[in-house]
Amino acid sequence: MNMYERYMQRTFELAKLGWGMTSPNPLVGAVIVKDGRIIAEGYHAKRGCAHAEAAAFENAKEDVRGATLYVNLEPCSHYGKTPPCAKAIIEKGISKVVMAMIDPNPKVAGRGVAMLKEAGIQVVCGILEQEAKKLNEIFIKYITQKRPFVIMKTAMTLDGKIASARGDSKWISGEASRRYVHTLRNRVTAVMVGINTVLADNPSLTARLDSETTRDPVRIVVDSKGLIPPDSRVINEESSAGLILATTTAIDPEKERLLMDKGVRILKADSPGGHVDLAKLMDELYKLEIDSVLLEGGGGLNAAALDSGIVDKVMTFIAPKIIGGKDAKTPVEGEGIEIMEHAVKLQDISISRFDEDILIEGYVRGDFYVYGNR
Repeated sequence: MNMYERYMQRTFELAKLGWGMTSPNPLVGAVIVKDGRIIAEGYHAKRGCAHAEAAAFENAKEDVRGATLYVNLEPCSHYGKTPPCAKAIIEKGISKVVMAMIDPNPKVAGRGVAMLKEAGIQVVCGILEQEAKKLNEIFIKYITQKRPFVIMKTAMTLDGKIASARGDSKWISGEASRRYVHTLRNRVTAVMVGINTVLADNPSLTARLDSETTRDPVRIVVDSKGLIPPDSRVINEESSAGLILATTTAIDPEKERLLMDKGVRILKADSPGGHVDLAKLMDELYKLEIDSVLLEGGGGLNAAALDSGIVDKVMTFIAPKIIGGKDAKTPVEGEGIEIMEHAVKLQDISISRFDEDILIEGYVRGDFYVYGNR
């Protein structure tokens, strides 16, 4: 690892400190280096707060003039909730900017680089670019495709079951895996389940972590007929994140009013078959600035999500247990495929351990694919 890569890795570490807090903005970290040593660091801590570059300048205890700035994303060049970072970099007298990737936001998209070069600042771009894209895969999908980044998370036994034939699923995965799922909930903007999960498990869908930065995701329940019980935990358990019921015009108007009185937001997205149109739902979620969805559905909703093309990433925990039974539930139901050639293929696979469980992660190649330029 060379000097550029070492400092860029540090910007990644800093950027991750903003996980779950910057939505729908990207994760950004910045490092200022002068005379071979780091003199200041910063990161984008929360939407509306100082950008990483500005935070680093604020933290500098000495003059940054002539220093090199490392940042994992191209500095912005436009006025938003904060002033443009490229302008601040020029004013501070930074001599070189090293970045991982160009900002895909159409409002930036190279304009920051152009502004810096016009001011005589040396610019180096493309350091650890693929790692930078993975770090901000949610932001890239959201800003370029105008839809949330969807992660399909499942937990199953060695024989591919998510519950016994009678519906018992507590617990398939171990404690370490379940704890990590709460970390994921803390990082994404929303978590989504189907009505069958609510009826069977009565979940609260909150992020239960011992941290000051823990925040609940927006809870989304896909319920085409409005069957959700008004006394469900997901409705009544206290959370500042709110609940969205994704339904259709088939919902009973009186039930709809009752749910709205309880603070539930109703989104209707009808499909010709009377189900919730998941693609339309994603369009509506984008309008609400929901940039990421952790799908924790059962086999029916997972199949519908894959069929509709909304899934970007799959995360499957595999526990060393065997349930058996031809009627035991599986992670993906629906009609399925007839020949292996039509199987959904995952790419960029990674495998990790959580005590006895194994987590397999991969990306679904479709219209959007964060590594599509390889």
